[in-house]
Amino acid sequence: MAGYRYQLGHLSYQFKDLAQLMAKASPLRSGDQLAGVAAATAEERVVAQMALAELPLSTFLNETVIPYEQDEVTRLIIDTHDSEAFAPVASLTVGELRNWLLLESTDATVLQDVCLGLTPEMVAAVSKIMRNQDLILVARKCEVITAFRNTIGVPGHFSTRLQPNHPTDDLNGIAASIFDGLMYGSGDAVIGINPATDNVAQTIKLLNMLDELINQYDIPTQSCVLTHVTNTIEAIERGAPVDLVFQSIGGTEVTNSSFGVSLAILQEAREAALSLKRGTVGDNVMYFETGQGSALSANGHHGVDQQTCEARAYGLARVLDPLLINTVVGFIGPEYLFDGKQIIRAGLEDHFCGKLLGLPMGCDICYTNHAQADQNDMDNLLTLLASAHCQFIMGIPGSDDIMLNYQTTSFHDALYIRQLFGARPAPEFDAWLKQQKIFTDSGNQLLADKLPGRFASALPYNGGKP
Repeated sequence: MAGYRYQLGHLSYQFKDLAQLMAKASPLRSGDQLAGVAAATAEERVVAQMALAELPLSTFLNETVIPYEQDEVTRLIIDTHDSEAFAPVASLTVGELRNWLLLESTDATVLQDVCLGLTPEMVAAVSKIMRNQDLILVARKCEVITAFRNTIGVPGHFSTRLQPNHPTDDLNGIAASIFDGLMYGSGDAVIGINPATDNVAQTIKLLNMLDELINQYDIPTQSCVLTHVTNTIEAIERGAPVDLVFQSIGGTEVTNSSFGVSLAILQEAREAALSLKRGTVGDNVMYFETGQGSALSANGHHGVDQQTCEARAYGLARVLDPLLINTVVGFIGPEYLFDGKQIIRAGLEDHFCGKLLGLPMGCDICYTNHAQADQNDMDNLLTLLASAHCQFIMGIPGSDDIMLNYQTTSFHDALYIRQLFGARPAPEFDAWLKQQKIFTDSGNQLLADKLPGRFASALPYNGGKP
């Protein structure tokens, strides 16, 4: 009989295919219930997890959750699979992979060697049978280092994206938020603006502003305007100073089509950005954002659960060698992740899956105001992710994005994590903060007597000239 059968005592459970088995094994979340793919009961979920644990990893190379002929992400995953890297775990089941990952002997070097042999569906499967502490421990062992004008992911360092959004793209408002963030040591991952007006002209205007500020103060960081990738390609053609190319991506071809992108477009954008040669210490030029539920909201999930779709998005990102990728974990809303518990679990899953696939993972630890979550839930996820060596978070004034209207992490939250874990900003950025007398040589403590008026000459913003 086709599918997967599992016998539990006198009860027999049947799962029609791999996608259904994966979906039924997923920890409870509202998005899978909305899609009609979630386990009907806790018992069915546990049985699916037991059946999944016994599944050989080789199954994922012989059966796809979305047909090869129908989906370019599936084709990419299968066609780029590294059988040599897979060899050390090729004989294992999903459950045995979990045990292998948790061995002390499975260290950062071993995980780096095997990552190209693991498919997104394999890592999604093993995450479904892992406790939160398992996800944290394994992700902590994974080391992924990327670079552009500074180096992200070095052990002992913790970075932030400075997100100075403004509801009208007012340059003075954006500049004020940037300098506010710099005073707290934020912005080493990227200074990235979500434009309120999303077109090529506005993109170029914001890119020029960011470039002027970075050059004037010799800040070892990179900038990004989070516009559509085709706008960035056109901005490059017009001579704009593009550091990083941004795009939201999903785990299926239909999802990416709803975003107006394809693998070919993303590859074109990467080549365009590389041609500018703007990096000083590295050439990772892509920045991706993802989120559980995007495939369902685009009606492009093909009956696959939202966490597996999310992991497949990482499979797409991996071939494009990004500087940064982050899951915007609670942004889509309670329809997909209902409450703080579901958001925390999803954030840990996403971070684990991305790191295990060899990606430089960050997280926008966030929630919308109609979700059953609050800032204490975000504190919990923030602390757990930092213990798992998450590479960066968002830094926003007061945790409240006044343009996108959602709650995320603040400049102060990064200081909390750096103090709690003894972590520093990216090495080059850390040296700049010390040179500017913003941070001390011995720690992250702000030099309060040096702060007033330090960048006062830049405000009001007048084209980058003091």
